[in-house]
Amino acid sequence: MRVLLIGANGYLGRFVADRLLADPAVQLTALGRGDDADVRFDLASGSPGALTRFLDAVHPGVVVNCAGATRGGARELTRHNTVAVATVCEALRRSGCGARLVQIGCGAEYGPSQPGSSTAEDAVPRPGGPYGVSKLAATELVLGSGLDAVVLRVFSPAGPGTPAGSPLGRLAEAMRRAMQSGDGELKLGGLGAQRDFVDVRDVARAVHAASLSAAQGVINIGSGRAVRLRDAAAVLARVAGYGGALHELDGPPGPLRASIGHPRSESDHAAPVAYPYPDGCGSWQQADVRTARDRLGWRPRINLEESLADIWMEAACRI
Repeated sequence: MRVLLIGANGYLGRFVADRLLADPAVQLTALGRGDDADVRFDLASGSPGALTRFLDAVHPGVVVNCAGATRGGARELTRHNTVAVATVCEALRRSGCGARLVQIGCGAEYGPSQPGSSTAEDAVPRPGGPYGVSKLAATELVLGSGLDAVVLRVFSPAGPGTPAGSPLGRLAEAMRRAMQSGDGELKLGGLGAQRDFVDVRDVARAVHAASLSAAQGVINIGSGRAVRLRDAAAVLARVAGYGGALHELDGPPGPLRASIGHPRSESDHAAPVAYPYPDGCGSWQQADVRTARDRLGWRPRINLEESLADIWMEAACRI
């Protein structure tokens, strides 16, 4: 099976490439903007006709699109997340390769959800920011294209390679600096949001499974469990060996304690968030992942503590 991977150098794309290369039945071709791509092509500015000619030459059986932008203004996000996907869909429609499309979507397409609930694929999307809007528009383009296509809505990816500017990346960097300077106290803000973290390597496994399956439509990829950022911070301190006190600036008084996986009361679900999480999804997000289990045979394998340990390992090695 020949697979064309778009965005192989991105956060998710690197792990998807590793997973696909580990399958001896896969012949992988990488398309992207970097010099190390097999073929250099910018989806945001390239024409569908040029991409069609390449598709006809390579004749892939599957196209996996991991490309996109997570930060920037509405215009930039639309160009990289929506216009780029329109180019892919149009090129596949024109091409004679008949390739299956695996598009990487995101949980931000759903927008805010009710605390304590699990969001299934039939939920009405109401994205709360330009990033989610741009990704939802891309999903709608894929679903309306008439192609053999599946959209994997990835919730909050974590693990090795986590960007330093992401919430978990910022936590690790703040802890590294505190340990480096010998600070016995670390004050953190904006830890009230609860998110469904899924390891990036488990995401890569889901992409591989989707490439081999006949599943179509939207499929959620997450852990199926919401974790509060303050709990993640406490676990990160434990795996880092940070012995200082962690104080949340906008949360309940007292030191943070790790409680990942502990059941929560209804009042805990409804705790306020002083600083919005940057994805526009409010205080709570948790995926219903039964469709991934039933249609892809996929379940998450890597727990959040292991993901956080890998995030910390990279942060600790940063000079």
